[in-house]
Amino acid sequence: MKPQDGRRRGLWPQRIRAFTLIELLVVLAIVGLLVSLSVPRYFQVVATAKEKVLVENLRITRDVLDKFHSDTGVWPRSLAELVEKKYLKALPYDPITESDQTWILVLAEGTGPGVKGVLDLRSGATGKDRSGRAFVEL
Repeated sequence: MKPQDGRRRGLWPQRIRAFTLIELLVVLAIVGLLVSLSVPRYFQVVATAKEKVLVENLRITRDVLDKFHSDTGVWPRSLAELVEKKYLKALPYDPITESDQTWILVLAEGTGPGVKGVLDLRSGATGKDRSGRAFVEL
């Protein structure tokens, strides 16, 4: 009796076309090599992007502080006051510390009797950027 689909009968079924174990290992080795070359660059790009965002957030917030002072004649008592008075939509975010609460505020006298105002702000992050400057010096 012959099988209906035309295959030979025997102890071993007809050979199925597939990848061999060696071929799969070679492909995995190539993929592993490519990943090991690209992952360090990915983290380098992420760190650079965080630094650029930090510098931009500092620039914008410092500009808003100056505008607030120009409009009112006094420095804001806190960063939250800039949000309350609609100078900022939200507190600035420090991407290095991943928080909006770690800013180091530089205070100025003269916003009222015994009241200090925010003249400048600096990042509370420790360490240095890619050019070697400390984050607090940006």
